Amino acid sequence: IPLSDTCAASSLLVTFQLFKSMSMISIIGSFVFLSSALFQQGEALSVDGPSILSRRAAVSAALSSAALASASLAPSAANAATEEKPKRSFRRYPSIRFISALGDPKSSSGSGSETWGLWRDDPGPRGVYLKDYDRRLKANNNVAPAGWSFDPTDWWVEEHGLIMSTPEPLPRKSVNKETKEIIPEKQYVVTGDREITTVLTVRDDGTWELEKGSLYDVTHLPCRSAAYRGDTCAPMNANLKDFPVKPGAEMPVINGCAKQDYAVLFVLGEAV
Repeated sequence: IPLSDTCAASSLLVTFQLFKSMSMISIIGSFVFLSSALFQQGEALSVDGPSILSRRAAVSAALSSAALASASLAPSAANAATEEKPKRSFRRYPSIRFISALGDPKSSSGSGSETWGLWRDDPGPRGVYLKDYDRRLKANNNVAPAGWSFDPTDWWVEEHGLIMSTPEPLPRKSVNKETKEIIPEKQYVVTGDREITTVLTVRDDGTWELEKGSLYDVTHLPCRSAAYRGDTCAPMNANLKDFPVKPGAEMPVINGCAKQDYAVLFVLGEAV
């Protein structure tokens, strides 16, 4: 089971909950966004073949369309009370992205976001199972079939025992589209695919904060990930019986490795 299946399984339920809480204008806007997203995906289908419009892509489009329509069209009570506050708009991603985050699960703000990572594509389907390391990575000069490179001293695994690509550093700067000024912070729409969808602000100095809820609230519990590091750290040391990992549980220890667990956040879009 790829990471994408468990990480997107309940997205339609979240979309329904978002629709329930939105005004009629927001709902209409959501369906416009959703119809546009699915139509565009359908156009890609006709060009590139049936594999383009997967269930994951459709679910991702539905979830991100509904959430971002809610964020941009349905003003919060705070904004309604403070009309002089500038209205923000968000750009929806074509598919869900994933943040790997470190921090106190109970906190709504903190520091250390310079250590966070971002997967722009679902790393699960592009991964290699631990049991296949010798045949599909080591024998291929540590290059995965999907094209990413494996670092034997610093590698990532998800809950089913798939070795994943290393996430890129999370961007923490943005650009004012009118003045072209570099802004030392960036805002993302994030969710744990449960009750809360909110805005995450990360800053160039490493600080971060959520507008609503805690880090735990925006963590997608079925998605587990950890980095395994060290000169004596090797995939063949893993106990395959430790996988899959239960939702919310820590990733297993692997002999010879220093392990660091990361929370996984769904990223639906960013402020523009």
